[in-house]
Amino acid sequence: MTTPRPQRAAGLELNEADDGMIVFQESTDRVHHLNPTAAVILELCDGTRTSGEIAAAVAEVFGLASPPEAETAGCLEDLAREGLIA
Repeated sequence: MTTPRPQRAAGLELNEADDGMIVFQESTDRVHHLNPTAAVILELCDGTRTSGEIAAAVAEVFGLASPPEAETAGCLEDLAREGLIA
């Protein structure tokens, strides 16, 4: 991950879908389809939360007993690799 407090990249058009989110990336003209968990994680990337805080919020949203820290970190790495977060 590129930053301790990930933030969505500029130039993203976010559109909610029944099964997650469709993201249009203006800089590359790419379209990304995110599942519901990845959509929540991307929405939480506002530059104010750490990976751990994002994982805690994911646990709260989905009613999990403990924060999915490894899974959240993996998703953040994927989002960064795709250029959706910085």
